[in-house]
Amino acid sequence: MVRLPDFKLERYFDRYEFNVPYLLCCSDCESFSVGEILGMDGNTAAESFLNLRLGYTEARGNPELRDCIAGFYNTVGPDQVLVFSGAEEAIFVFMNVALNRGEHIIVQYPCYQSLFEVARAVGCKVTEWVIKESVQGWETDLENLAGCIRDNTRAIIINSPHNPTGYLLTGGEMETIVELARRRGILLFSDEVYRHLEYDEKDRPEAACDLYENAVSLGVMSKTYGLPGLRIGWIATRNPDIYKKMASFKDYTTICNSAPAEFLAATALKHRDKLARRNLSIIRDNLVLLDRFFAGHEEIFYWPRPKAGPIAFPGLRRGDAEGFCSNLVREKGVLLLPSGCYGFGDRHFRLGFGRRNMAAGLEKLAEYVKEKL
Repeated sequence: MVRLPDFKLERYFDRYEFNVPYLLCCSDCESFSVGEILGMDGNTAAESFLNLRLGYTEARGNPELRDCIAGFYNTVGPDQVLVFSGAEEAIFVFMNVALNRGEHIIVQYPCYQSLFEVARAVGCKVTEWVIKESVQGWETDLENLAGCIRDNTRAIIINSPHNPTGYLLTGGEMETIVELARRRGILLFSDEVYRHLEYDEKDRPEAACDLYENAVSLGVMSKTYGLPGLRIGWIATRNPDIYKKMASFKDYTTICNSAPAEFLAATALKHRDKLARRNLSIIRDNLVLLDRFFAGHEEIFYWPRPKAGPIAFPGLRRGDAEGFCSNLVREKGVLLLPSGCYGFGDRHFRLGFGRRNMAAGLEKLAEYVKEKL
């Protein structure tokens, strides 16, 4: 039996997410309604949706949806895309089919807990490749990554744009990581759920699956496209063995996905640029407010400005994040995520700014700072 510890972040959200008025730490972007998505295709999509038969779907994913997803990549076709019920299922399946007890993995850290916890449950040794904080913000150390590789290293796990720091690997850094993996035939699992939320499109590196034949790229509808309620994620890979094993293992998890969710996801992805542009506009507007707020409170916070995505990881110059976040939600109803949920000390907190109502939560945070700090 696989035994997993509590997922700290999810347990924290279970306690607060639907019970407080101001969610200032959400990792997703402003959502869309079913009507908005269907309306992008005019009356034809709405009529087709209402006539959709609620039978089983193809286990690998709706062919039209896989075709839409393949359009994200330069070297991957629809038959190299596998659709899951969210990114979490894809992570769980990959870790179970690609890793074996006694093997070693390297994980970019801090990170979403399942990116290393499932591997530990499988019986792997985990090395944390820690993102460093500097005067310029968050940065990576590729020499350190190279030094982490062992003879039995099976996989390198990366996430860019990064949760929770907002760090973005450069094209050169991605190429170096790929070269390190290729030399030893190491798998590269690349969590790219925030891809296409780079503040400058020119900064976007190629997807890992396009750069490396043994890479698996992870995507999802939840983040960039503001559709977490669809519970649709996917992987894209040119490694036929990993693909086959993941498709087979999925027979023991969800088998296939929700037909309405796949229909809506395919419809949305036909207009993916429009969806991403809308959310990028919200992010940019909110960043202006955040820059102003942190510039006015430099004695309390430090602000390593993110490079992509809707989340950041500011720090406290004094006090502990756990106490700060606990008092803030109790007194002002504003939810921030303390860094302890990532197992990353007690000085930082995750801040989310991909939703239109962020300004209201920021005002309450400013009130708290003025009154208490």
